[in-house]
Amino acid sequence: MENSVLFTPAKIGPLTLRNRTIRAAAFEGMCAGNGPTKLLYDYHKSVAAGGIGMTTLAYAAVTRSGLSFPHQLWLRREIVPGLKHITDVIHSEQAAASIQIGHCGNMSHRSTAGQLPISASTGFNLYSPTFVRGMRKSEIIDMAKEFGKSVRLIREAGFDAVEVHAGHGYLISQFLSPYTNHRRDEYGGVLENRMRFMQMCINEVLEEAKDDIAVIVKMNMRDGFKSGMDIDECLQVGKELEKLGVHALVLSGGFVSKAPMYVMRGEMPIYTMTYYMKQLWLKYGVRMFGHMMIPDAPFKEAYFYEDALKFRKMLKLPLIYVGGLVSREKIDMVLNSGFEFVAMARALINEPDFVNRMKSEGELRCGCDHVNYCIARMYSREMACHKHLNNLPPAIIKELEKNKKKNGECC
Repeated sequence: MENSVLFTPAKIGPLTLRNRTIRAAAFEGMCAGNGPTKLLYDYHKSVAAGGIGMTTLAYAAVTRSGLSFPHQLWLRREIVPGLKHITDVIHSEQAAASIQIGHCGNMSHRSTAGQLPISASTGFNLYSPTFVRGMRKSEIIDMAKEFGKSVRLIREAGFDAVEVHAGHGYLISQFLSPYTNHRRDEYGGVLENRMRFMQMCINEVLEEAKDDIAVIVKMNMRDGFKSGMDIDECLQVGKELEKLGVHALVLSGGFVSKAPMYVMRGEMPIYTMTYYMKQLWLKYGVRMFGHMMIPDAPFKEAYFYEDALKFRKMLKLPLIYVGGLVSREKIDMVLNSGFEFVAMARALINEPDFVNRMKSEGELRCGCDHVNYCIARMYSREMACHKHLNNLPPAIIKELEKNKKKNGECC
């Protein structure tokens, strides 16, 4: 730890963070009416006060059609004052404020999106489940402009950075991946064409960000299944983003509509997930087929580390490591391998002041046991760690204990 850079300042484009930690852009589920709430304010205040270098609000849809949940941010002018209230308190705690923007594409429903969900190509998303319409060329151009327009609102709201979501099977990722992109025009086919929509969105964002807002992109290192993008193509995407001039990359992986647990690892507690669902057909459908639709992926600390090293070798821009960081030992390992920043989500859901504890106590591990209660719950209500709640139903406790035992065997 004598050589640790964890608590030294570092830059992302025009922005300097007080240390190397970032609260990852993990969906909070705290936006009733698609706007900021006191819950969202209180949570990010607690993380900022807990010592984080920068905390990221997640995720904000650039248009209504980009909403995947009714309790998710929709970036529009009327919510700017509420967002400014949040950035002000983050800044008062000496942390930086970032916001993730994106469009969910095929991962929505007409009732949420206000229209038939759109994507790179027409089809059916079994994960939602819903029919999906492929975007017209004029819509593609207009959507890229919406990414740029959102940065104007972000600046008014006081954010220091914007993170563009180009991974996890969201809309930009749906254009990138051959699994969802079956187009035969200039936006489909070879990777050069599949990157075109991403390039358009990033150029719009960079133009509006000017020289005072840091531009970060979250991207996949692999889609996480056979017919998706693998590391060779993803490395080319990373090189293109570096060439375009983004300030940093968040290196992730997985596809929410095909391999969701590749993103987060471990096993999805299906009973817990369905317990909070209101639609009966969905509740019992997921209970019956959930384990087939959401296969588990073994958890280990720093589970993206080996893939991320390949990107570190090929790229020169700052890289943000995310994925399974719950201990000071692994955080220092990542930083000492040449990554400029580390991002955490579940560790800070479990313990918002984890960063301050690392600073005061040195070598330690947070209390997250990766049973994925917070993930199962967030599809229907605000995120929360099961350790912070009382009176959970016995069936949920039993399922979580089973998952904890599995994690103990694989970690």
